[in-house]
Amino acid sequence: MARLRVLIVDDSAVIRRLISEALASDPSIEVASTAPNGKIALDKIEHLLPDIVTLDVEMPVMDGLETLRQIRRKWPRLPVIMFSTLTERGASTTLDALAMGASDYVAKPSNSGKLDEGLAAIRSSLIPKIKALCAHLDLAAVRVSRPSATRSLPRHVPFSGPVKILAIGVSTGGPQALEKIVPRLPAEFSVPVVIVQHMPKIFTRLLADRLSASSALPVRECLPGAALSAGQVWIAPGDFHMLLRRVNGGVVLETNQAPPENSCRPAVDVLFRSVAEVFGSSVLSVVLTGMGSDGLHGCEAIHEAGGRIFVQDEASSVVWGMPGAVANAGIADKILPLDEISGEICRYVETSRGRISGVPKARDGKETRALP
Repeated sequence: MARLRVLIVDDSAVIRRLISEALASDPSIEVASTAPNGKIALDKIEHLLPDIVTLDVEMPVMDGLETLRQIRRKWPRLPVIMFSTLTERGASTTLDALAMGASDYVAKPSNSGKLDEGLAAIRSSLIPKIKALCAHLDLAAVRVSRPSATRSLPRHVPFSGPVKILAIGVSTGGPQALEKIVPRLPAEFSVPVVIVQHMPKIFTRLLADRLSASSALPVRECLPGAALSAGQVWIAPGDFHMLLRRVNGGVVLETNQAPPENSCRPAVDVLFRSVAEVFGSSVLSVVLTGMGSDGLHGCEAIHEAGGRIFVQDEASSVVWGMPGAVANAGIADKILPLDEISGEICRYVETSRGRISGVPKARDGKETRALP
């Protein structure tokens, strides 16, 4: 039986051994080889042609970023998973790597942890990502399950009213996808935006800062108790669920550490159920690239409430797990390439508000930015 061949690149012999032992537990995966630095790794890729590479961020001779740059020049479709520490520097460098085309990342186990805990952490986080990123190879032993039957849920409440909130859920490949959407929203965007990106703490704050620096709209990590208002973008903080609650006629942001859903915290389902409850048929939700099916049950709630659902198409997704689950459930109103999503969001929001609500105009002719 064919197995997925992994090249492990890390300057630490301990980490190379940990990853090798963790992967050895799965019969559909084999370690093709290991390398202590990027220069040796490039030579091994040339000769071994692995199916996927795990790549350390900080290494001597040739570091992870330069190695990734060389890989993308010669093997643009080779999946690469970055390994980094859960520190501000490690998170920042990992976000640089994702912007350069890394497929995903895994956090290195803590040095203070026990060996068996490190093995378990790598095994649980790395193996599913390897299989998801290599699903295009169509090896029977590593196929990623996805819903096989297309079903259509009844829309109990007809769409009636302007869009009042944009909710986005995303995972694997998310930072790259968000860079194609959030910076393209105009400064006069007339509704608030709430986002769940599966990431640990530190990463989400840095992601918000990066998006804000390239966007016309302010992008921030969620502040519990903050009032929701139009033209602001909020990202759920790592290790916390984010949800909305009505208070005294307004809407505020909340966070909690309730149990993970779909093995995720923050979870898209938690946010989407919340926006469906608060805004009903006035929700526009978008499900982007990501592993698993987080967001499906939340989209079912939005669909039943009469809201609208856009999903990213398979061809432009790094992994078509989350958007594929919604599409296969028969509840996606539009299935779109990544490059078309921001434009379709703007057209739909503007059309709904202009046609249905008679949006009030400011003196400069633009829509007022107060949240209805």
